[in-house]
Amino acid sequence: MLFTVPPLAGHVNPTVAVGAELAARGHEIAWTGPAGALARLLPAQALILPAGEEAGGAYSELHERWRNLRGVGALRFLWEEALVPLARAMVPGVERAVRAFGPDVVVADQQALAGPLVARRLGVPWATSASTSAELTRPFADFPKVGEWVAGQIAGLLAEFGAGRPPRAGEAQGWDPRFSERLVLVFSTPELVGTAGEFPAHHAYVGPAFGARPAAPGFPWQRLDPGRRRVLVSLGTLNQEAGARFYEAVLGAAERLSEEVQLVLAAPAAVVGEVPDHALLQESVPQLELLAHLDAVVCHAGHNTVCETLAHGLPLVVAPIRDDQPIVARQVVEAGAGVRVRFGRTRAEELRDALTAVLDDPGHRRAARRIQASFAAAGGAAAAADRLEKLI
Repeated sequence: MLFTVPPLAGHVNPTVAVGAELAARGHEIAWTGPAGALARLLPAQALILPAGEEAGGAYSELHERWRNLRGVGALRFLWEEALVPLARAMVPGVERAVRAFGPDVVVADQQALAGPLVARRLGVPWATSASTSAELTRPFADFPKVGEWVAGQIAGLLAEFGAGRPPRAGEAQGWDPRFSERLVLVFSTPELVGTAGEFPAHHAYVGPAFGARPAAPGFPWQRLDPGRRRVLVSLGTLNQEAGARFYEAVLGAAERLSEEVQLVLAAPAAVVGEVPDHALLQESVPQLELLAHLDAVVCHAGHNTVCETLAHGLPLVVAPIRDDQPIVARQVVEAGAGVRVRFGRTRAEELRDALTAVLDDPGHRRAARRIQASFAAAGGAAAAADRLEKLI
């Protein structure tokens, strides 16, 4: 099995768990993508076959421009400056990897379009790794022009590599590298996504797959206050610097709830500023371990953080910023497992009310636990491995 991934932790993490399960069953596993970034995200013993190293390095530079964009501007930037260039850069290395490793199956992340391009060219079965469920929910149904523009980007890429033809008027491209026709692994469940009874049989909702993570720095566990309800605030690794105003509102809400709530902020100190004595401010936290000690989470509605939180049966306050986050936030709210606030315009009072709602209203916790049960029943990495083995 060859996993084709972009140099992003949220896209790599599920493949680590699935890869470990497959390896335990006796399969040979490898990853291909920008090697420098993947070496920091994968276990030390992982076999990494380089592809698109130059594009992987450019991702950190692109982030500086990307983090201030919103809406359609962020979407255009994602495709024009990130996904299409990454695919172009990765294709030669992925082709070398497939020829050298000889995989029975290529497992391609939805943002690593080089995987399907090469697999289809060389006649290797391929599956999709959908590390976010947003693409499965018809995200452009209300914005058809945007959907047409994305389809045009994909069609142009396919034509460039001789993998298809540009669409005729009113017609989409013949195949879509974001969606395998044989297997789409969705690391969520219909209970959260809201697609119960509506998805094709080859869409396998396996729930989150949690694998080994790089060692986290020391965490001051002794400072967790058993007398207060504990809430993690995290905007993810790519959004922290954009959150100065949001953190100000967070601290204002914390001041109003200081007798009841202890905040754990995963953020740079330079962005947050001074915090109350009872709050914890850490550059990064061991999130999976920490969630077992919390009562709720405030986050940017990143798919991984949302699923990790719900896997622990915890309700959320979600403040989406861009990309798939508004879609994931809507899923959380419609499932009843949390409250949405405005990232750019949230005031301390609004955030206080949202926190009070998810902490005090038992309905949010019941909904979170219902989704937690669906995740457990879905099977995670073992279920994903079962489905992949059927492609061999």
